[in-house]
Amino acid sequence: MKSEDKDLVKEPFTEYGVYSYADYLTWEIDEMVELIKGKVFRSAAAAPRKKHQEIVLQLGSHLLKHLEKKTCKVFIAPFDVRLPVKSRKNEDIFTVVQPDVCVVCDGTKLDDAGCFGAPDLIVEVLSPGNNKKELQNKYEVYEESGIQEYWIISPYEETLMINKLINGKYVPSRLFTRGDIVKSDCIAGFEVDLEEFFEKID
Repeated sequence: MKSEDKDLVKEPFTEYGVYSYADYLTWEIDEMVELIKGKVFRSAAAAPRKKHQEIVLQLGSHLLKHLEKKTCKVFIAPFDVRLPVKSRKNEDIFTVVQPDVCVVCDGTKLDDAGCFGAPDLIVEVLSPGNNKKELQNKYEVYEESGIQEYWIISPYEETLMINKLINGKYVPSRLFTRGDIVKSDCIAGFEVDLEEFFEKID
C-alpha cells in the first residue's frame, strides 16, 4: 500500500459519533466493540487475559451444568445482546453489548443474531483498563433495561459483587470473596462456593 493510500483507510466509526445496531452490522473490523447508548466502546485489549478467560469458562460451565434440562440457556462472549429502548428496528437500537456470561430464560428473546432484550443474569469479569465501562456505563444500561442480576467479578482481587434489581434500581451486595457462598435469586438453586471457584483459577 502506498503511503498516501494509508490516509484513505479509516475506521467505520469515530470517538464522538453516535451509531446504531444497523451501523454496527456493517462494520468489518478485527477487534471487539460494543455500543452503549450509541457510543462505541473498544475492547480493553487484543484478547482477554488468561485468568479472565478461566473465570468466564469455569462460571459458564458451572451454569451450563446447573441449567441442564431447564429452559434457561447460558452464553459466553462473543454473543450480542441488543437492548432496545423504543423500537425493534436495527436503526433504532443504540446499545449492543457482549457480556462475558449471560443467562436467558425467555426463549422468545433468542434469535440467530443473539439476544434481543434483557437477559435474566449478566456477569462481567473486570479487565485492566475497562473498569469504568463495566462499573458505570454498563451498570446504567443494565439497570435501565431491567436485567435482574448483574454480577461483577474482579479476578485479581478475587471478589464478586451482585447487583439485584429492586423496584427498578440496583441494590449492591457486600463484596463477596473466598469463604463465601453466593446465590442467585433469579436462577433458582444456582450458587457458587467462591473458595472452590477461585481455587481452580491459576
